[in-house]
Amino acid sequence: MRDDLAALPAYKAGATPVSRPDLETFKISANENPYAPIPAIVEAITKAAQSVQRYPDPASLRLKNKLAKKYKVDVENIQVGTGSVAVLTQLIQASSTVGNEVIFAWRSFEAYPIITRVAGATPVMVSLTKTYEHDLDAMLAAITEKTSCILLCSPNNPTGPAIKKDAFLNFINKVPERILVVLDEAYTEFVRDDLAVEGLRDAWGKSNVAILRTFSKAYGMAGLRVGFCIAQPSVIETLNKVALTFGVTNLAEEAGLAALDNEIELLKRIDTLVSERTRVVDELTKQGWKIPQADGNFIWLDLKEKAEEFTQKCDEAGLSIRMFANDGVRVTIAEKTANDRLIEVALKFQA
Repeated sequence: MRDDLAALPAYKAGATPVSRPDLETFKISANENPYAPIPAIVEAITKAAQSVQRYPDPASLRLKNKLAKKYKVDVENIQVGTGSVAVLTQLIQASSTVGNEVIFAWRSFEAYPIITRVAGATPVMVSLTKTYEHDLDAMLAAITEKTSCILLCSPNNPTGPAIKKDAFLNFINKVPERILVVLDEAYTEFVRDDLAVEGLRDAWGKSNVAILRTFSKAYGMAGLRVGFCIAQPSVIETLNKVALTFGVTNLAEEAGLAALDNEIELLKRIDTLVSERTRVVDELTKQGWKIPQADGNFIWLDLKEKAEEFTQKCDEAGLSIRMFANDGVRVTIAEKTANDRLIEVALKFQA
């Protein structure tokens, strides 16, 4: 086994609460959509299950075509994979190896340093600003001859703020075109800030920009693992060389097609979650909490050394949240009952 992986931590998923006879428990640690899949998706999965003895289409061509039509690009601009994290892995593998450096903000998505090191490259972590946003000027200053890829997470997971459009445009115009810039927009459907960057509007046409999206969050398909990348054909062609063969199952592809056909119903659910996000932030702000701008389906509490204590209080109340030791906690916006209980725990914790 590779010696350089010995000290590499494995990715830690959000914890699932232990069932309790006295209390309904809620998993609000993984930024999952709390709503059960819509009937059209269930029907598509059920029908597709009748042919699981067959391999899926290795190119997922029907899904690619529908995505291309939705985003008004060519099918050659689309790559799909088993969740956006799988496509992200392909992007780093395709761009970076031993001797390269991959720049990203920190704290950000925990998979970034892991995937980078597995590819053999060196992670370059650039601290967030005091408002928990990407410090794009500092990221520009971190570029060297070894830089092969830059990862931008907008909205940033786990802290919440989206990157501003003007700041992004200033940044991308200064990045050498030899460097691949990945705009990870896993939570973009939850953004309501008109000043935030939107990849296809603001970065399309840039030869070195790859836009990541997923069906896991807004579309409520985390258990099926479907994500996709929108980029120039030269990038997609290289991704095809490192892609996992038959990665997207026929069940996942059919569910994705059904989701795209029923977006209006799904978008109503997103609006509900955004309204709940606003309510939770407002209630916690009244209690005295300072919440970073929340543009995803989660909020960040900067608890530092009290993160573990707060996590324990939530666990006692039947809530599993995502703790980052001595840093903070990330809490998913979920059903109203779960959100109400969070507000109650937070109020008692402040007292």
